[in-house]
Amino acid sequence: MEGGRYSVTTSSITATTTTTTTSSSSSSSSSSTIFNNNKKNMSLYIGREASKLWKRVCAETTTEINLLVENWKYLLAGLVFQYIHGLAARGVHYLHRPGPTLQDLGFFLLPELGQERAYISESLFTVIFLSFFLWTFHPFIFKTKKIYTVLIWCRVLSFLVASQALRIATFYSTQLPGPNYHCREGSPLATLPRPKSVSEVLLINFPHGVIYGCGDLIFSSHMIFTLVFVNTYQRYGTRRCIKQLGWALTVIQSFLIVASRKHYTVDVVVAWYTVNLVVFFVEKKLPEMPDRTAATLLLPLSTKDNKDGRNKEENHKLLNGNSVDPSDWRQRTQANGKILEDGHAHHADSTKNGA
Repeated sequence: MEGGRYSVTTSSITATTTTTTTSSSSSSSSSSTIFNNNKKNMSLYIGREASKLWKRVCAETTTEINLLVENWKYLLAGLVFQYIHGLAARGVHYLHRPGPTLQDLGFFLLPELGQERAYISESLFTVIFLSFFLWTFHPFIFKTKKIYTVLIWCRVLSFLVASQALRIATFYSTQLPGPNYHCREGSPLATLPRPKSVSEVLLINFPHGVIYGCGDLIFSSHMIFTLVFVNTYQRYGTRRCIKQLGWALTVIQSFLIVASRKHYTVDVVVAWYTVNLVVFFVEKKLPEMPDRTAATLLLPLSTKDNKDGRNKEENHKLLNGNSVDPSDWRQRTQANGKILEDGHAHHADSTKNGA
């Protein structure tokens, strides 16, 4: 009798174990199927998005190449002037005569960072430069965009050329003894020997000659680039927080330049009001840059407009943010980062943009 009970109990345990094993196998198989489905869906999603991104890059490249063909002369002139500016800075180094560091309010108020910490200001400038450079190419990646890369660099180079021309005239007018460590008395880099050939001057000993230059003080070249970049994003960028961060970093950069003893305080102060005024007046002289966000807002009031057979020239104007027929389209104009509709101003920050 007891043997029978034991046999029944053993059978029950075996059946329960088999059921549990079957359930576990079924659950494991179900989880594996779900994982495989998710992995497959993710692969399809990544493939689809990659295809969209590639098409977007190709379309944007075609657009920018067309703009480059039309504006390459301006870009080339701006780049050539960068070399001229470097050549002028190299030339004034031959005229530099080291002497006692001038009395400076910034030197009195700000602690000296020293040679071992001079890299801090250069690191911050590199971050600002690379961030702006990458932002100008965001139309190739993001779906929504506001600027054209070629046109924005035409504008930036025009600001730089005007500011650097004033800088060249200024530091050649009066040579001050450099406050930087390699420009002080006793440093072998403070003065340059008389050039032996024209090629020695024209090659400007890049990049050593640019990094260890002396005499090109008023006003700071680092501040020219920083202020031009920040002003440009202020007008054509869309993220308010980035604009505020840009101005904050510019102020920090100003203090770091003086604390590193790379420039006198006057070099930074003059840069602040000169570059801002240059950007303000040059911007007024340049033709208005088309706002690409406006093109997405200019929609026909009715579907009948699609049947009117508009030609390519009208479509081109539409893509550039210009209305071609005031009677059929909502009247909108845009002026330097602002979109005006029915007499009311709406900042471009409110538009949905990817940068």
